[in-house]
Amino acid sequence: MVRFRSIQTPARGGIWLITLIALSSTSVLAQRTVKPVLHGEHWMAITGKPLAATAGALTFARGGNAIDAACAMLAATSTMWDTLGWGGETQALIYNPHTGEVKGINALGVAPTGATAKFFRDRGMVYPPEYGPLAAVTPGTPGGLMVMLAEYGKLSLAEVLAPAMEMAKGYPIEQSQADNMEKRRDVLAQWPGSTKVFLPHLDSKDASKRAAPEAGEIFRQPELLATLQKLVDAEAEALSAGKTRKQAIQAAYDRFYRGDIAKQIVAGSAKFGGLMTLEDLDRWQVHIEEPVSTGYKGIEVYKLTTWVQGPVMLQALNMLEKLDLKSMGYNSTRYIHTLYQVMNLAFADRDFYYGDPYVAPVEPIAGLLSKEYADQRRALINNERNDPDVKPGDPYPFQNGKNPYLDLLKKWTPIPPKAIAEGAEGFQQSSLMSKDEGFLAGTTSIQAADAEGWVISVTPSGGWIPAFIPEGTGIGLSQRMQSFVLDEALNPFNVVQPGQRPRATLTPSLALKDGKPLMAFSVQGGDTQDQNLLQFFLNMVEFNMNVQQAAEAHNILSYQMQSSFGAHQSQPGRLQLTPRVSEWDRDELGRMGYEVEVVDRTYSPITAIWMDQKNGTMWGGASEQGDDYGIAW
Repeated sequence: MVRFRSIQTPARGGIWLITLIALSSTSVLAQRTVKPVLHGEHWMAITGKPLAATAGALTFARGGNAIDAACAMLAATSTMWDTLGWGGETQALIYNPHTGEVKGINALGVAPTGATAKFFRDRGMVYPPEYGPLAAVTPGTPGGLMVMLAEYGKLSLAEVLAPAMEMAKGYPIEQSQADNMEKRRDVLAQWPGSTKVFLPHLDSKDASKRAAPEAGEIFRQPELLATLQKLVDAEAEALSAGKTRKQAIQAAYDRFYRGDIAKQIVAGSAKFGGLMTLEDLDRWQVHIEEPVSTGYKGIEVYKLTTWVQGPVMLQALNMLEKLDLKSMGYNSTRYIHTLYQVMNLAFADRDFYYGDPYVAPVEPIAGLLSKEYADQRRALINNERNDPDVKPGDPYPFQNGKNPYLDLLKKWTPIPPKAIAEGAEGFQQSSLMSKDEGFLAGTTSIQAADAEGWVISVTPSGGWIPAFIPEGTGIGLSQRMQSFVLDEALNPFNVVQPGQRPRATLTPSLALKDGKPLMAFSVQGGDTQDQNLLQFFLNMVEFNMNVQQAAEAHNILSYQMQSSFGAHQSQPGRLQLTPRVSEWDRDELGRMGYEVEVVDRTYSPITAIWMDQKNGTMWGGASEQGDDYGIAW
């Protein structure tokens, strides 16, 4: 059966035309997917690697809940270096069925002692470095995992770490990470701790010989195994001494952040110029915090606050809520233009106002998420052309305040000053990476849910290859320092200082309807994360896609916002899309001032769980890109 839909598209001269298009059962909204929908009744575990998803399934089989399973998947993906390592950072949103509340987990590390803007500028840097010991903030993932497990899980640390420890003994490594190690061999070879782990076949006499493992080879990490064993031993000793489950997990936490493991990390980092001190590790803490949220057409969407980029999706939804997106037509010229302009406005605010809420100055989040502020921002959209000069707004009047940074705001430009690194620790990675690899910087994502009602979304990252590993620890340190700025003119809320968290891109998501979980969803991909998550959400809510169709949909990507990595570049008007957008629409977008770039597939490796509230079951989706994988029962 063929039906018709009217869509509005811009004709030359700025006139909007009403066009009838035929939609059939084979339309873009009903397209077949590469992967099937995953169905489950009792539990569901989805993450970036099949082996890691198996770790989640094994944990459910042991009697664990969704939090236990998520922690097991986090440990496994960190052990697999699935674009993160054990010394990185963990961000999560958790729905507790017993309280009906959503809580945030803030396990992002902080800048260590001595990490000031002057320190980096004195070394010829325009931004902090992209890798190496000076790129490291304090490790967050071990603490985040242990706090989540202690507060919301059921199993012991030993049970949750068991799959990761088995993998640390040795597992057959996949092609992508094996080749990634080989690709970064020149950088990794600078550090003995990294060389030992990633380049086991390095031959100083024969540079042509492959140094990294090959696909299918058993990849062994004895030093990481020893570190994880120390955590399990600390828990066991505490339990033997009569401590409670939670106290025993705390004993493991203390050994990592205050004991012999901490001393190894600090000494190994200092040997190569790192700034981290024992006091930095001791003072750092995981925060269990209130998330931020907004309502969109009866659905409450939750995000972590301004220490990550998550609120940009909420700001975008506030601007889009009053628009009739369905009538525009999925991925029509007008729809794409509207999304791009709304994202411009939200990300401009991110680039100036977002930062660590635990360190002064205080971010104006109430104003940023005001529906009235969204109305003001939406009114700025030019319906006929892209605006390459979008600036941050002034949210302070919408929270009954006065903006203390009006002078900086007036001088702010969408394209940051040309970054020229003079020091040896400058933008080292740029020569190794493709032009978009930093902007798309990968991580992984984790979703888990169970029949009891626990739901969790996690976006961990940091410590990716080429990771600096302090000798003897097996722990790859974070590279998140590069997301700071050194000049308050760029963002007065995100200037590096000791004890502050960099504004990260990592952005788990939960959505509730009628007070009950509806979706858990997240994605890897640096500055593209909330672009993709916004479109995933709209694909399901506005265009009636199922969770797998929405995960595989060909989204558009904007590069107009400032990158959170490397030289923090901005490319106003650059628009990446796929051939599924018609040639006519692409031509119209070019006429509207976009630099249209057609690629076979835009980067959007989404993982998600949709809760079927009618039938009491779960639907899982994982992008066909990469190795994202789910298991359910």
